Amino acid sequence: MIENKIKTLRKAAKVSTMADADKIWCVIAGNEEMVNNVAYAAITNKERVKILYREHISTKESFVTKKFDFILLYGDINKIRELSLICKENGGSYLQIAPYYVINEPNLMLTVGPENSVKKFIGDCEKNKVKLSFLLEDKTTGFIETDVYITNKLPAFVRNTIDPLFKMADVALSTVLISTDQGYIEKIKKIAKTNKIFVIEFNKILKED
Repeated sequence: MIENKIKTLRKAAKVSTMADADKIWCVIAGNEEMVNNVAYAAITNKERVKILYREHISTKESFVTKKFDFILLYGDINKIRELSLICKENGGSYLQIAPYYVINEPNLMLTVGPENSVKKFIGDCEKNKVKLSFLLEDKTTGFIETDVYITNKLPAFVRNTIDPLFKMADVALSTVLISTDQGYIEKIKKIAKTNKIFVIEFNKILKED
């Protein structure tokens, strides 16, 4: 049901003609190496694209630590598309955000986290009758870095064998752009924190810029 909503909204958003925009925003999430590559390409083209925000995120669940990076860019649409290609070729997720959303959608919020956690976050929002709209969504095709810190207690020769296996654990990220009414923002942030989902208010980033 939720996926159908997202697909419908995505099709409707195409009417906003992304091609008519000279500059757009782009959210990229994935493993640290991929985001480093995107950041380097952005820095070397700073006359065409700007890094607005970057965060390295590490969360613990049971004995597993999950690590990923998140970056928000703004700039020339053609350069943003090039950076998005770097992201996708390396298994990351990205959302290209046209001015249409900033102008027409109130209280934009960006959420990113492990796919299962994002699904639970969305489900909890529905159960708590939080009013929000799903605008854009993308998932990583590559996996993020994970560490099982219980292996620290194992002998070195065993840990050296096991650690690489856990670092390749199948944990994918999901990145979602939503909008909501002002009165639901704090509730969404609280539910996101409970589910260990990273969330930022998009409009605040624009004001700071």
